Amino acid sequence: MRVAVFTEPHRGASYDDQLRFTQLAEEGGFEAFLRADHYQAMGDEPPLPGPTDAWLTLAALARETAHIRLGTLVTSATFRLPGPLAVMVAQVDQMSGGRVELGIGAGWYEREHTSYGIPFPGPGQRFDRFAEQLDVITGLWRTPAGQTFSYSGDHYRLADCPALPRPVQVPGPPIIVGGRGPKRTPELAARYADEFNMPFTTPKATAEAFDRVREAAGRTGRTDSGRSPLVLSAGVVVAVGRTDAEARRRAVPLHTTSALPPDDPVIGSPAQLVDRIGEFAAIGASRVHLRLIDLADLDHLELIAAEVLPQLNGVR
Repeated sequence: MRVAVFTEPHRGASYDDQLRFTQLAEEGGFEAFLRADHYQAMGDEPPLPGPTDAWLTLAALARETAHIRLGTLVTSATFRLPGPLAVMVAQVDQMSGGRVELGIGAGWYEREHTSYGIPFPGPGQRFDRFAEQLDVITGLWRTPAGQTFSYSGDHYRLADCPALPRPVQVPGPPIIVGGRGPKRTPELAARYADEFNMPFTTPKATAEAFDRVREAAGRTGRTDSGRSPLVLSAGVVVAVGRTDAEARRRAVPLHTTSALPPDDPVIGSPAQLVDRIGEFAAIGASRVHLRLIDLADLDHLELIAAEVLPQLNGVR
């Protein structure tokens, strides 16, 4: 089982906080550090230190880490144009030596768009733009060296783009598409993604989402196309401790308004987390994203590294 950690720095974390956390996650043996891409907290978190741009942060982390994979869960398609985003992610992939992953979604949080002057169209148009962004980004990364890429869509048009810089990973950094939507999300994942992620819900709901994605893969021809099968991943909200009191203390921030409200979190012992990961493995997940709330609580990260990761070698 591949194990990543997921954080929400927009709730209050500086770059230095994220650097300490990521370096400790790397030392502890976690496969990846993925962070939310938001410019504003959802609740009553204090105004300082303010947001840190996801891709600017990941670029810096790429130069201050050696092995851990880095990415977003997820970048909002409303925040950046697809051509410049493809350049940005490819450059960070170069800076990291090929350790980047692009989680990307349609975008949903209207208040941060209003606050920062970012256009926020209706849901149908956001999904249409999201689909075209996936077309453009994958098209640019897969353009053979020395050739150009052109695209004509309803929302984006590119003419004779040199498709540079080249990412290290071929044909490009893995793309993660996820969410609880029952129709367009599974189809977009089947067509464009390397990983489908069901974010932070029950094993039952996750199994149902996996089934929808498998069906979409069959409908779109992915199953018979020779492409690699989709990685199926699950999210787990985590508050574990050496004692019940410690776990309950860590669970207190779960009640703060979040982009992803907790649904069936694991609040308890490391052994309970191992059991939950086993439940997800049983329904087909080969990767889990552990959502840790407090980036300053490094003991929480160390506890999971010491008492959970060593028990997962046999979890398939």
